[in-house]
Amino acid sequence: MTRSIGSFGFDRLAPEGFYIALRVGFAYPMAEHNSFPEAWIETYTAQGFMLSDPVMRWVYGNSGTTRWSEITLDDPLAILAHAAEHGLRHGAAVSVWDESGAGQRSFGSFARADREFTDAEISDLRTRMQQLHDSTAPPQRLTEAELEALRLVKNGLLLKQIADELGVSEGAVKQRLRNAKAKLKARNSTQAATIAMEYGLI
Repeated sequence: MTRSIGSFGFDRLAPEGFYIALRVGFAYPMAEHNSFPEAWIETYTAQGFMLSDPVMRWVYGNSGTTRWSEITLDDPLAILAHAAEHGLRHGAAVSVWDESGAGQRSFGSFARADREFTDAEISDLRTRMQQLHDSTAPPQRLTEAELEALRLVKNGLLLKQIADELGVSEGAVKQRLRNAKAKLKARNSTQAATIAMEYGLI
């Protein structure tokens, strides 16, 4: 990730807290940040609210923005009412999606206690979410040969074993891994393989 979530100024726009998930693929986000009140996080987790949360259902099923009060999905567990009891009375949700075919989504849920978010604030949140989503886009320049070498590193093979497996010299493997490390800004081949996995490249 090139910039931290904290550097995008969400805490100023959402003084009661926010939850952001970045680059959600098939299951888990590449990174997430939760600044909601600790008591709410504990209640939310203990009650298993996530699967029934209308805000979460909205961000997974839509792209764009909405206020919590405008979400028309059922809330059978009264999650938004419980949130209000913790000071999260007004909220906005933002969901952005890769149109490039990578199939990854980033989203955020933002809260205030005092009033609804204005249209300008919601537009600002969307711009910041898009910038954050774009700044964490996976590198597109890795070659198939580099990815192949990283897959074998991930599987625990040593340099000589990778060379034998690929039918190339150890020098060729070193060069592929060197290139991959530079493109992924990794310190070593193991970290490069981990980063590639997080991006869903291998």
